Amino acid sequence: MDTTDNLLGRIHLHYKKFSKGQRRLAAYIIEHYDSAVFLTAAKLGREAGVSESTAVRFAMQLGYEGYPEFHRALEELVRNKLNSIQRMKVTYGDVPQMEILDRVLHSDIEKIKRTMEQIDHDAFNSAVETILNAKNIYVIGIRSCAPLADFLAFYLNYIFDRVCVLNTHNASEIFEQMVRIGEEDVIIGISFPRYSMLTLKALEFANGRNARVITLTDSIHSPINLYSSCNLTAQSDMASIVDSLAAPLSVINALIVALSMKKQGEVVSTLETLEGIWSEYQVYNNDEINLINPRIRM
Repeated sequence: MDTTDNLLGRIHLHYKKFSKGQRRLAAYIIEHYDSAVFLTAAKLGREAGVSESTAVRFAMQLGYEGYPEFHRALEELVRNKLNSIQRMKVTYGDVPQMEILDRVLHSDIEKIKRTMEQIDHDAFNSAVETILNAKNIYVIGIRSCAPLADFLAFYLNYIFDRVCVLNTHNASEIFEQMVRIGEEDVIIGISFPRYSMLTLKALEFANGRNARVITLTDSIHSPINLYSSCNLTAQSDMASIVDSLAAPLSVINALIVALSMKKQGEVVSTLETLEGIWSEYQVYNNDEINLINPRIRM
């Protein structure tokens, strides 16, 4: 990765040009980036012993448009560094119990708003077309991303015939399920910090077989983008012991809706067939349960 895309790389590149105050800021960030990420410009300046304006000029000296962009770069730097316990203590340690619900909901709303502002619409449209033209569709998500992969695959099965969620019990099984992947196929990889090495290896394998690779992750700098031709990004910042998946799920919802609109006829036919099956076998509960065997009582 180019050092100009990395906060520490930019600090190193511009260090000789820094003023005395800016060097003090640089030293503080290098030593305390894990706590600096939670500070406003005013608080960062105060902690480093400089003014708020110095902190803002420092961000611009590094080539960022302003302190908000610098702060996002700082988030990138520490995203994989803090463990879950540290995140919980720093983010919600002082929040009263009665405020937690509102605080978490507002945080998720903010992530969705930021995703709307930053997501590449051309990449989204490209992802839709790539999936529509694929012979086979593979989906992979590990650990906390597994529910996202399952959710996406569940609805893709309403639209397409050949959808495979890669089983993640061990590395061997992953590659055994992908052994026939080829250039007519697509794999959708979902990974957020901490990034899954197994997901990365699966995408590397697919790329080596000339399959198309679509990623859903938190940043264009995410390691899983190394092998993708289409990158979808959604905000999933450090929140607490629980990773926020609200924005990634919204992007997945949009993907499913867009694909459904492109294949309306097939989707309607599938749902009509399923409605008949659900009704015949009483898959869903109605106000009154019509027992298959009237002699059986609950």
